[in-house]
Amino acid sequence: MSTSEPFAEQAPHSLLGPADIRELAAALGVRPTKQRGQNFVIDANTVRRIVRTAEVRADDVVVEVGPGLGSLTLALLETADRLVAVEIDDVLAAALPATIQARMPGRADRFSLVHSDAMQVDELPADPTALVANLPYNVAVPVLLHMLERFPTIERTLVMVQAEVADRLAAKPGNKVYGVPSVKANWYAEVKRAGSIGRNVFWPAPNVDSGLVSLVKRAEPVRTTATRQEVFAVVDAAFAQRRKTLRAALAGWAGSAPAAEAALVAAGISPQARGEALTVEEFARIAEAKA
Repeated sequence: MSTSEPFAEQAPHSLLGPADIRELAAALGVRPTKQRGQNFVIDANTVRRIVRTAEVRADDVVVEVGPGLGSLTLALLETADRLVAVEIDDVLAAALPATIQARMPGRADRFSLVHSDAMQVDELPADPTALVANLPYNVAVPVLLHMLERFPTIERTLVMVQAEVADRLAAKPGNKVYGVPSVKANWYAEVKRAGSIGRNVFWPAPNVDSGLVSLVKRAEPVRTTATRQEVFAVVDAAFAQRRKTLRAALAGWAGSAPAAEAALVAAGISPQARGEALTVEEFARIAEAKA
C-alpha cells in the first residue's frame, strides 16, 4: 500500500533532529557564529511547540527571519499556507531551498526565500499575516520593530529571544526592566511572555536561557495626532537618562527644561515622573503637547 503525499509530508522524519543538523552543517562547512547570534534549534518538539504557541493557521502567510538550517522553517511549512524566509547568510540561504525540497517536497512550492539582511527588507513576495522566528540574539529588538513597522499586515507574532530581552519586551510600566523596547513594541501590539525555552534544544547551547514573546496586533491603534517617529523620539529621550525626572530627561528633546515641563503639564503628566512609569499612550500625549 502506497503512502499518500500529505501523510508523507507530516511524517516525523521530515523535521530536523540533532544528527540531521550537525550533518547538514558539516556538509555546508557551517560553524554557528557569535557575530550573527546563531544558535540552531535541534529539537523537533520545540519547533512544533513554537508553531502551536504562535497559533499558525492553514491560511497564514508566515514570515520567518533567520531560518538558519531550516528547523523551524519545516515545522511552519507543515501548517502555514505560505512561508517566506529571510536569511542574510550566503551559505545558509543557498542551501535552504534544497533542504525544503528534500524534506517536504509536497510543500516546496509554498516556500519563498529572501536572501537579505532583515533590517533592509522593505517588501516581501506576499503580505505576511504572521511573523514567527528564532531571532538572532544580538539584533532581536531592532529586527522585530523593523518588521512590525514595515509590514502592518502582520496580525500575530511569536519570537524566540534571549530571556532577558523577552522580559524587557513584555514588561509593563513600573517594572524595573520596562524601557524603550517595551514601549515601542506596545505601540504595535499587545505583548506578553509566552513561555521559556531551555538551553539544551540549541546547537551550540547558548550561555543564556531563551523566552517566547507573543505580540498580537492592537485592535485599536494608539490614538494620537503625533506620528510614530515623534512619539518614539520622546521615548528615546525619556530612557536615555532613565534615572532623571522627565523634566530633566526631556530638556534636550523640548529645547529646555521649562519647555519640557510645559509639555508634560499640558499632557497631564507630572514633570517629576520618570519614563518607566508611563504607558505608550502617555508618551503619545507628550509628543502631541510639544510647543
